[in-house]
Amino acid sequence: MSKVFGYPEFDSKGEMILTTYENEYKAMMMDIRVYRMKAGEVRKFRRDGEETAVLLLSGNLTLAWEDKKETVTRKDVFTEGPWCVHVSSGVEVEAAANDETEILVQCTRNDKAFESRLYAPEDAPWGYSSVGKFGNVAKRRVNTIFDHDISPESNMVLGEVLNDRGNWSGYLPHRHPQPETYLFKFDRPEGFGASFVGDQVFKSVNNSFSAIPGGELHPQAVAPGFQMYTCWMIRHIDGNPWLQTDRCEDERYTWMHDANF
Repeated sequence: MSKVFGYPEFDSKGEMILTTYENEYKAMMMDIRVYRMKAGEVRKFRRDGEETAVLLLSGNLTLAWEDKKETVTRKDVFTEGPWCVHVSSGVEVEAAANDETEILVQCTRNDKAFESRLYAPEDAPWGYSSVGKFGNVAKRRVNTIFDHDISPESNMVLGEVLNDRGNWSGYLPHRHPQPETYLFKFDRPEGFGASFVGDQVFKSVNNSFSAIPGGELHPQAVAPGFQMYTCWMIRHIDGNPWLQTDRCEDERYTWMHDANF
């Protein structure tokens, strides 16, 4: 059985591996890695038979792909929106750090060709969800960088969540058949939360992650005093892509929709 929680670390070259097609989290069907880059460092990403998304988490980065080049900046994931370049099989992305920079690279197998795209913060605006519901303790901000509606040829979904301090997200407890991976970050180094996968629970800390098999319930919470960032990444199932309407809430808790807290 694949593991569902992870506490990875950066190696000496600045690479932190979350999920691969062969490691303990292979049920995610994605290769997901985070890179810390020094000023002047250049990394190139090209995968034949796979699509690739390069998401800026923080720093100053010049991205080059095909005949395009763009310099993008992001103070951090808590105060500014995402920049992300998304390319299909065989397209190379060059990432050159102009300052200390951190990026996330999400890949999955996909032979379909589609037009490369750079997503800017205005393409994935933050929007509040669950405002006023469940005693107003599940309010959080969400963005969707791309999904099946935005990029129908893709086999992946990529988005971000910001939990308000002490609040829940992914609530009510819900499931869907497609596997999903969460990467967690906190606005203070001692920040922590709790991530649930089915009947298992673990302490989420900075740069920890959850690897959620399809069909498992997966709410999470953050401790009071801390803001929690979650990068959420879903892998479509062949013939069954994840859609916004696929969220299936546990019937034991749906009474809360009509409750007056």
